Amino acid sequence: MMTQIKIFDTTLRDGEQSPGVNLNQLEKLEIARQLERLRVDRIEAGFPASSKGDFEAVKAIAETIKDSSIIGLSRAVQSDIDTAWDALRNAEEPCLHLFLATSPIHMKYKLKMTPDEVIETSVNMVKYAKRKFSIVEWSAEDASRSDWDFLAKIIREVIDAGANVINLPDTVGYTTPEEYGKMFRYIREHVPNIDRVALSCHCHDDLGMAVANSLAAIENGVTQVEGTINGIGERAGNAALEEVAIALKIRSDFYPYETNLKLDELKRTSDLVAKLTGMSVQANKAVIGRNAYAHESGIHQDGVLKNAETYEIITPELVGVHSNALILGKHSGRHAFKEKVIELGFTLSEEKLNQAFQQFKQMTDHKKEVTDDDLFTILMEIQTNTSAIKKYQLEMFQVQYGSANIPTATVSLKTPDDHVVQTACTGNGSVEALYKTIAALIIEETNLLDYQISSIGGGKDALAESYVKVKVNGEMINGRGTAADVLEASAHAYINAVNKYLIQQNTVRKEVITSK
Repeated sequence: MMTQIKIFDTTLRDGEQSPGVNLNQLEKLEIARQLERLRVDRIEAGFPASSKGDFEAVKAIAETIKDSSIIGLSRAVQSDIDTAWDALRNAEEPCLHLFLATSPIHMKYKLKMTPDEVIETSVNMVKYAKRKFSIVEWSAEDASRSDWDFLAKIIREVIDAGANVINLPDTVGYTTPEEYGKMFRYIREHVPNIDRVALSCHCHDDLGMAVANSLAAIENGVTQVEGTINGIGERAGNAALEEVAIALKIRSDFYPYETNLKLDELKRTSDLVAKLTGMSVQANKAVIGRNAYAHESGIHQDGVLKNAETYEIITPELVGVHSNALILGKHSGRHAFKEKVIELGFTLSEEKLNQAFQQFKQMTDHKKEVTDDDLFTILMEIQTNTSAIKKYQLEMFQVQYGSANIPTATVSLKTPDDHVVQTACTGNGSVEALYKTIAALIIEETNLLDYQISSIGGGKDALAESYVKVKVNGEMINGRGTAADVLEASAHAYINAVNKYLIQQNTVRKEVITSK
């Protein structure tokens, strides 16, 4: 009989802590909807007490998602618990994730608390949380570097206080599979009331062992795995949930465990997270990288053609990788387009559906084959764009470039206060000239930190997709842009980063911008 493993997704909390990742509320909602379609058991929507923006996003997700449990993170502080409850009270199953560090180094230098004080605080806060939440998960931060006897003692106490789930994270990615597995085995053997709770693991990838450590934890009694899509997160990231799930599926002969995940939604979920965070998936990434099903070696190609199982242990269809055949064309009507939108998993208002259809029609004027990837990009941009805050809009741009000329860009922008401004600048290259000109037209202080360009799909008419990281008024923001032209996509990405800053700050420009 297969043991059920719950999947706890923390892409929207731990994943968003990746440097340069700033998701607005609509982007978080779209990821949450996709995680629900993926059939994730629990979604950690954020840390409500950390900011007003996070509070509002968690609240919106809690009120929208019905088929997955929504969880909020909280320190072992009464005010954090109260704030989390305010954000989650309307969820189908409000859950709290309460944490306090237990390792000697954390207790001494960060918390400045004695072990007894850590136990007392944990017990009191679990009891307080249980007055509001039916499900409380307690985490021993930095458990993998904690004393096991102390862990057993505090776990026994918090279980008696009412905790439902005990999470023992490898917070700094320090442990090894054998050591991590032994820790869970030790806890199961030395905590007499351990049968009253579920055990959970949360692994970071600093030494590249997050997935292996998670599997070792499962082998030693863990029934919930915490991680992120694409393995994003602080520092080197978290355990990649798609890798854990597929490992359990493919090696079911070795692992008598299963998840509720709808595995053919993995690729779409990965693509959505990559696009919205700006963190591209490496080509050779396990399970969902674009090279995962490519075979270049002649021997490999010959074997796959004769029998796919010779070199292909995961079928592309298992994770939702399908051929990019033509799906809609120049003569496709609105009804067919609407059906495709539903098929791709998007729910759009009539206004947004009309916007998407217009963009699709514009695309067919210059692109012969419109693929699922192209439509996915259009729909994602429409769904996650907010008109509630006035933003910068690109009116016109022109770049003069040649081997014998100094690259010069002319840009016309509409500002948030509806003024149209224009100027021109030179640069060492066409992109630098373009970005210098845009920066000269906006009032926010900007500094480009990273710039990437790639294509969506293949062929000479493939869309260009640009990702940037820009420091806007001292805050690092990621931006993205797509267009048929590389420079236009680059311009949209830079402006998108500034607009995301405006959304984040919830500011409306009142000045008439004339020059900078």
